Amino acid sequence: MTVDESQARYVDGITRLLPAGEQVRAVAQVRAGGGLTPASPPQPSAPPATGGPGFLGVLLNVLSPNITFGRADNAVDWLFFGVGGRGEPGSQASVLHHALTVATKGTGLRTLVLAVTDQRLLLGATAPVGLLSSSAADERAQADIELLGSVPRTAVTARFGRYRLNWKRLRIDFADGSWLSFHVPLADSGRPLREVAAALSAG
Repeated sequence: MTVDESQARYVDGITRLLPAGEQVRAVAQVRAGGGLTPASPPQPSAPPATGGPGFLGVLLNVLSPNITFGRADNAVDWLFFGVGGRGEPGSQASVLHHALTVATKGTGLRTLVLAVTDQRLLLGATAPVGLLSSSAADERAQADIELLGSVPRTAVTARFGRYRLNWKRLRIDFADGSWLSFHVPLADSGRPLREVAAALSAG
């Protein structure tokens, strides 16, 4: 399976999600930027719990200060991975990052795909596959993409460049001031990310 063949299947998968007349300009397989990321969007309030916490709940409540690191966790993330995105809860970056986190934490392995059309920036995830899946299953998954979110092109800017030890990073800035980053492994070509950035800059 070549890179160009995978790209063609991603284009097919994205095209199936589009209304008539909307056209794909660029597609890239990506990984979400690591390190510090936007805050999660506000979640609906959970109904109040009934009854007492029980012995186990009390025990965990007592022990939790001793088994978590609080701000130190963020410091370690920043030291090793830097900043992968910024945004207030409910911002565009917050909503998209939450969607990709939920999608990639489910069962099976999924690949994130960024696409630019003549109207929007889209973020999708391929269908899940097993760790030892066949090539045929991988190929089917590449063309079976779930749309996680989209943003009008007029509300997005992008730039491709180096960040710390990663030479192939795409930063996407949204109109509300929030932003997200994506990258590819050093061994992979950065051309698809450059094409996404160029397509967004083309207007």
